[in-house]
Amino acid sequence: MTLKPLLAAAFGIALFASNAQAEFKLDSRFTDSDGDLIADIPSDPAQQVDPDTLIFAYTPVEDPAVYADVWSEFLAHMEGVTGKKVQFFPVQSNAAQIEAMRAGRLHIAGFNTGSNPLAVACAGFRPFTMMASADGSFGYEMEIITYPGSGIEKPEDIKGKQLAFTSETSNSGFKAPSALLKSVYGLEAGTDFEPVFSGKHDNSILGVANKDYPAAAIANSVMARMLEREVVKPEQIVTIYKSDTFPTTGYGIAHNLKPELQDKIKEAFFGFKWAGSKLEAEFSKSGEAQFIPITFKDNWAVIRQIDEATGVSYDCQ
Repeated sequence: MTLKPLLAAAFGIALFASNAQAEFKLDSRFTDSDGDLIADIPSDPAQQVDPDTLIFAYTPVEDPAVYADVWSEFLAHMEGVTGKKVQFFPVQSNAAQIEAMRAGRLHIAGFNTGSNPLAVACAGFRPFTMMASADGSFGYEMEIITYPGSGIEKPEDIKGKQLAFTSETSNSGFKAPSALLKSVYGLEAGTDFEPVFSGKHDNSILGVANKDYPAAAIANSVMARMLEREVVKPEQIVTIYKSDTFPTTGYGIAHNLKPELQDKIKEAFFGFKWAGSKLEAEFSKSGEAQFIPITFKDNWAVIRQIDEATGVSYDCQ
């Protein structure tokens, strides 16, 4: 799938990937000798790690208990491929997930779209794959949603009201809608509307469905899965804005795992059989059916553009 540069296409701002790349840099703990924008594997074997138990975390978008079961077959498969015990680690926030990898407590992870650049810059995260549909297309859209009868029919109607974001590291839950509302509609958080933070996409979606929030910015891939499970009903939600397509959760590894172990982990992802699996049962609801190779440099260029336009800092202190 070709991703449209959202800011250039939707906002009329002339941004280019090369500009975003010039602004992006890794923490001083890491090196990038080949210019691929991710941390190199340490050349000194003494700095490489080979843990007996690999810790895996999925991005904190919904109930961790649900996803511990969803990922169970995949992690058992990874144990067979790597010869290691693999443990699911539930995380409650993007910041906690990044810190866990930075501190060496997390080895394999799926970081959400918006937190990928911070994980790469600050935690030495090396993303290499994402989920895609059977035809190889991938991604999701940011939607601004409300409930029927809220009095909000278009983005301009958010003025003077409350809008739920998820967290400041989220692309669709904060960064993209903030840029959109300010650049296109002249609405700035804290001045023209009241921002609140729900913590997770499912919290925002449930909050709108239950009329706790008049509006929210969310990832529609999460909403698709919640609708499929009938956690919310279609008649409870009205979409007033839908963005261009973004890359979805990026999966990868801590930079300092031994190279041969990193290769085995990649083999586990690309060799997993989706048919009849719990992953297929869950993620086919939002169209995913396989893992495909990606690069942070290319596939996350549009997200780095958004970060640059919204003043995101990669300072890891």
